[in-house]
Amino acid sequence: MSGEILDNRGRGQAGWNWPSIHPEGRKFALIAAAVAAGFAFMAWETLAWPVGVLVLGIAAFFRDPQRVTPQGDSFIVAPADGLVTLIEQVEPPRELMVDDGSGVAGMAAGPVTRVSIFMSVFDVHINRAPVGGTVRRVVYIPGKFMNADLDKASEENERQHILIERGDGLKIGFTQIAGLVARRIVPFVKPGDMLAAGQRVGLIRFGSRVDVYLPAGTEPRVLMGQKTVAGETVLAEVGQKPLIEGIAQ
Repeated sequence: MSGEILDNRGRGQAGWNWPSIHPEGRKFALIAAAVAAGFAFMAWETLAWPVGVLVLGIAAFFRDPQRVTPQGDSFIVAPADGLVTLIEQVEPPRELMVDDGSGVAGMAAGPVTRVSIFMSVFDVHINRAPVGGTVRRVVYIPGKFMNADLDKASEENERQHILIERGDGLKIGFTQIAGLVARRIVPFVKPGDMLAAGQRVGLIRFGSRVDVYLPAGTEPRVLMGQKTVAGETVLAEVGQKPLIEGIAQ
């Protein structure tokens, strides 16, 4: 029945539904639909059909499917749908470490593992919180619009850093990065907001990347080339051993 709890004890009923379109995309779809209708009314079919296809493309881009987030205090879940293109040791962004005057310390200095997820125009572009907790920072930085698949996009492209602090004090930082086609980062959260793991935090138009900075000493549980699902794929488990050991021996 509708409203029942869906859990791992067999309660509730799960079924497939058409994904909804996020409100941020409805205005674009309506504008394109109005243009297509205008061309059709004037019998300009050679223009009406391509714009009609564009309406479907916009609806697909802004689709907002329901997600089921794994439950567990140790889980760090993927904030974005896409392809894992980089896994490397780096220093966290300066904006997530320095004293911002809020009285809340940022991430500690020192190398951490950064997992980069590239979103093509075919992926869902709603981003989600990798952990539950309090939003401590939302820092927007203007910049370039290079290919988001490039390593230097993390430092040079337009981007937005978000820092979340769990109840136990663990801090997770991640960065939304605009790409070659993406021209707008849309936040849904602000400092002080309380989030659940997997909750929607924003989106990026149209093709981009999200970097996640895992806590020091945390091993990723994803591999290069793996596809992730926002709010569902477990990127890492805090305090857990590596998923694959001895593979590089």
